[in-house]
Amino acid sequence: MKRSQLFLEELVREAKATRALLAVVPFEKGGYKPHEKSMTLKRLTIHVAEITGWFKETLLQDELNFATGDHTPKEYNSIEEVLALHDRLVENATKILNEVSEEEFDKIWTMRNGEHIILTEPKAQVVRTWCFNHLFHHRGQLSVYLRMLDVKLPGIYGPTADM
Repeated sequence: MKRSQLFLEELVREAKATRALLAVVPFEKGGYKPHEKSMTLKRLTIHVAEITGWFKETLLQDELNFATGDHTPKEYNSIEEVLALHDRLVENATKILNEVSEEEFDKIWTMRNGEHIILTEPKAQVVRTWCFNHLFHHRGQLSVYLRMLDVKLPGIYGPTADM
């Protein structure tokens, strides 16, 4: 099976779990953070929704340079807006994975900030670590925030204590 199809199957499966988790976020408590060094609930929620957009930067570009362009996080004011963002980005990532050539995954991709190179890896590895594993990490953080706020959690890889 082609890598694009393997990644697409994983994207579809994980997008459902991510959407279910985002849907229970109490956005009115967006200023909550469990520690002074932590992101706020609002910022983390938006970040989790945004990560699926990174398939575009990874597979349609050969580099991401934080020194160029506007990388200011966008503001969203309701969970409905965040869910709509998530849905749009999943749709776009699905389109990209359906159209990308298999050869694209072997190309080298670079993340940098001006002259400072943060990482250089084949695009397939960037999809795994930056597009998927990064999402799983922050989705896990979000589930802890929600548990601390006594929000009933949906199942991600099976039932939760709330089901």
